[in-house]
Amino acid sequence: MAADYYELLGVPPDASDDDLKRAYRRLARELHPDARPGDAAAEERFKEVTLAYETLRDRERRRRYDLFGPDAIQGAGPGGGDPFTGFGGGLGDIFEAFFGGASPFAGAGAGRRGSTQLRGADAELAVELSFEEAVFGAQREVQVRVASLCETCAGSGARAGTTPTRCRQCQGTGELRRVRQSILGQMVTSTVCPRCGGTGEEISSPCPDCRGEGRTVGERTYTVDVPAGVDDGSTLRLTGRGSAGPRGGPPGDLYVHLRVLRHPRFTRRGYDVIHTLHLPMTQAAVGVHLPFETLDGAEDLVVPAGTQTGRVFRLRGRGVPHVQGRGRGDLLVEVVVETPTGLDKAQEELMRQLAAERNEEVAPPESKRFSRIRSAFS
Repeated sequence: MAADYYELLGVPPDASDDDLKRAYRRLARELHPDARPGDAAAEERFKEVTLAYETLRDRERRRRYDLFGPDAIQGAGPGGGDPFTGFGGGLGDIFEAFFGGASPFAGAGAGRRGSTQLRGADAELAVELSFEEAVFGAQREVQVRVASLCETCAGSGARAGTTPTRCRQCQGTGELRRVRQSILGQMVTSTVCPRCGGTGEEISSPCPDCRGEGRTVGERTYTVDVPAGVDDGSTLRLTGRGSAGPRGGPPGDLYVHLRVLRHPRFTRRGYDVIHTLHLPMTQAAVGVHLPFETLDGAEDLVVPAGTQTGRVFRLRGRGVPHVQGRGRGDLLVEVVVETPTGLDKAQEELMRQLAAERNEEVAPPESKRFSRIRSAFS
């Protein structure tokens, strides 16, 4: 039986992203092969907790895992295949995500790439949708201010006719290492090279348009495909639509937060659409056929005689489409029977006649005594 990912990391099922990162960081320091060389059991457990973290840190994969367990996870990493390539370059890159440099356990045989392409920053924005757009889906154009690849230098950061050179301070490693002795033996710590910013390269003749950054900042327009069935508070991720990385580095992602406006007639409960139908007592008593406007068009709503407050009519398949799957929710029409007020004398007399026919006791026509009783309770 596969181990529970939450138990492997020592966190509860409702753990936040920060909780997951802290738990994984603690276990990674303890179990990393560079910290415990030759310990096959620790290495195997390190792989397990890494797979658990890679699964739970991704919203969609975490949702599938919570619903169906580890069998639902096809391919351990975000791109499938090797579970330890989720950060783009193996185990060392996992520590880059945490510490901004190579593995803190790096010692003998644990090298770093000569030049590093730093990933660009993520961007985010909010988009308002009408109730109908959230139900049926929509395409929306959005504008976001992000850094884009410099067209003049094609992202290299160098002036035309020149190329970047290896950083003199870090010798192209992108980091500075310091070795010290401790009671546990030799410890190696590393920091990002301040001269090249971790890229491992220097620009002696920078591009005049981007000033050596390899990117320029400006407004970009994207078309967002909003799937049918999204709810208020949902977030869409547009991969690679964030800021470009410095000097040709990969771009970040664009996160679009959805805000769904209220509808004048409908509310939402899960995948069901709810409407409260205020029905006059006369229609509730003798029944009525009503033309009822749904999100899909007009329907014939048959209200049988004797309908009471609280009755619910279900129009199947007239609700919200399932975001990931087939089918739709239902439209629920909840009845509230209204008692007439402000009757004139003729209407009141008709009501008294009806009560007499049904042998139902009602208050006598208003008198001074009845007025005093009513005032006491008003």
